[in-house]
Amino acid sequence: MDNLCCFSSANSQLAGGRSSGGKGRSHQGPAKYGFTLVKGKANHPMEDYHVAKFMQLRKGELGLFAIYDGHSGDNVAAYLQKHLFSNILKEEDFWTDPHSSILQAYERTDQAILSHNPDLGQGGSTAVTAILINGRKLWIANVGDSRAVLSKRGKAIQMSIDHEPHTERGSIENKGGFVTKMPGDVARVNGQLAVSRAFGDKNLKSHLRSDPDVTTIDVDGDTDLLILASDGLWKVMSNQEAVDIAKKVKDPQKASKQLAIEALTRESKDDISCIVVRFKG
Repeated sequence: MDNLCCFSSANSQLAGGRSSGGKGRSHQGPAKYGFTLVKGKANHPMEDYHVAKFMQLRKGELGLFAIYDGHSGDNVAAYLQKHLFSNILKEEDFWTDPHSSILQAYERTDQAILSHNPDLGQGGSTAVTAILINGRKLWIANVGDSRAVLSKRGKAIQMSIDHEPHTERGSIENKGGFVTKMPGDVARVNGQLAVSRAFGDKNLKSHLRSDPDVTTIDVDGDTDLLILASDGLWKVMSNQEAVDIAKKVKDPQKASKQLAIEALTRESKDDISCIVVRFKG
């Protein structure tokens, strides 16, 4: 379970920086996926990681998809890539109660990250995860400002909540923290972090949350596709714009690449990571 997915070894050039991508498909149904990750223009190494994989288990097939957007280093994002889904699937009640299993695994994973400090450094990571159970049930969980957007008959439905300091100011202040917003900048927790929930971030953890919002939806004949992406995409593109672009391209890997190219064209400076899951041909 440890090596669910890693960066593609073949790097191709995409405007704005090095990129990697790949694709795969369900063994049981029509669902297929593709992903693209592009390093942004900031002067630090790529800090985004992903998981994209179908796996066969005794009780059925799971599609596992995630974007982990690291900050202040990539150690926490790399840890999540290796361990978060493993921890979710280790929960005894996963198949009967996915909701509580996801909540518990997120919490336990964050505790493990904090206990590994200083090995993992002072950084942190957001996480948006999607679990597709037997091609029929989709579970979305989110911590931070990466986002999951579903398309039903071409209409964009946001499946996650962006955890931003200005919208969760009350929770931060109740924990003894504060929110600042300098001119020309975004709101930040204690003047530092631009998200209100994250894994890691030991120095700020007393003022942050790491519990995810968890939602579920049935995949039916009206369900077209799912987009998971880091905020490098969503900063420059609306949910509906992303769905409109992805829906025009049948190959989900080419669709994810097209989304990344469009984000770069719109001058996104951040790392851009995108997974597209297409539920039908």
